[in-house]
Amino acid sequence: MSFQNKIVLVTGASSGIGKSSCIEFAKRGANVILVARRKEKLEELASQLKKYNTKILVYQCDISQKEQVEKMRTRTLDEFGRVDILVNNAGFAIWGSVSKLTIEEIESQMATNYLGMVYCTKNFLPKMLELKSGHIVNVASVAASFGLPGIASYCASKFAMLGFSEGLWHELKGTGVRITVVSPIMVKTEFFDNPSFKSMPKSSTALSANTVAKAVVAAANSSRFEIIVPGIVRGAVWAKHTFPYLINPLVGSAFKRQMRE
Repeated sequence: MSFQNKIVLVTGASSGIGKSSCIEFAKRGANVILVARRKEKLEELASQLKKYNTKILVYQCDISQKEQVEKMRTRTLDEFGRVDILVNNAGFAIWGSVSKLTIEEIESQMATNYLGMVYCTKNFLPKMLELKSGHIVNVASVAASFGLPGIASYCASKFAMLGFSEGLWHELKGTGVRITVVSPIMVKTEFFDNPSFKSMPKSSTALSANTVAKAVVAAANSSRFEIIVPGIVRGAVWAKHTFPYLINPLVGSAFKRQMRE
């Protein structure tokens, strides 16, 4: 799958899925815009990507701040003229029950995971529509389909992302612009470095960031609305929506047991 001379912008590019996605796109000939809050990590990645002989732009930006996103759009379009593929990947979670999380902790997750995606989409979509070309890839989670105890606020942000993306998917029909959501299960990344996760049980089934990055690359060339990783989990999502009275109690009990332990 070649992305020769395509302009790809990835948020949350400093680590995990975002970093691996940048590498996969650069390998395939894309010019990549690295966006995240940690500039030193972005510069390390930019040095790593030099061997692929593509153009790399490092841009430090907190996507939860819409003014910063607007400046990032201006700089990006001045430099490249367009963005062919927008990967909305930046996100984080804080583990804990709703009763124990502060309002600020809940708001911060929604601000980055959902509103940050909205800000980036709103800033780059007009140019895509003008050119009648482009693809938005939103990295959500299987947690967009399951409300789980311990990460209720994170689930809410991903439910919102999925709903927004589905509505936009319908709106974009016939425009030449596409949108695809990538929804992985748990992934082994710095995502879990937040101190709150010290009390969360570790999973032996977590995916590698590279596995999900390859799904992101596939999504950027797909007409599908949602790609669940791994694909077998789609059966669990179907069962949850079809038999919620059976599945919800089982999933809820399992996670609540983990929280007690």
